[in-house]
Amino acid sequence: MGEPQWLDKREARLWESYRDTHRELMRALEARMISNSGLSGADYALLHPLSEAEDGVLRTRDLGRSVGWERSRLSHQVSRMEKRGLVCREECVADARGSMVRLTELGRTAIDAAAPDHVDAVRAYFFNRLTPAEQAQLTTLLDRIAADLPETCPTPDCDD
Repeated sequence: MGEPQWLDKREARLWESYRDTHRELMRALEARMISNSGLSGADYALLHPLSEAEDGVLRTRDLGRSVGWERSRLSHQVSRMEKRGLVCREECVADARGSMVRLTELGRTAIDAAAPDHVDAVRAYFFNRLTPAEQAQLTTLLDRIAADLPETCPTPDCDD
């Protein structure tokens, strides 16, 4: 293996700008969500796919895949949310080895209350800062990058 091809100044600036902007955008969105709804970004990340699932239920494995989390992180977050009454765990009738996560009425109320402000924040912090042409261009560029990434399972246990 030869000498690494280090990033030049332009490349380093772009990479750092992307990385830092993503981090700060996520922090701003989470701070606003916590302030306005009491939900964390992790709460919202799990409540959103559950709210869109048929009957508000997903197999634990599928919920983990939808957010790209490892089993341990998912389990801890579901436990925290279960204690607060946002979700509940159920046995998987189709496969005794699996489990399901169900959105509770309290969880549905929480996501329904948080979603409008979250969408407003995404618009304010992201979309409103870009013209429609810039949005289309950014989508094209990000899709190109995503298409060339190595195919991986989002979690080590994704084939369970």
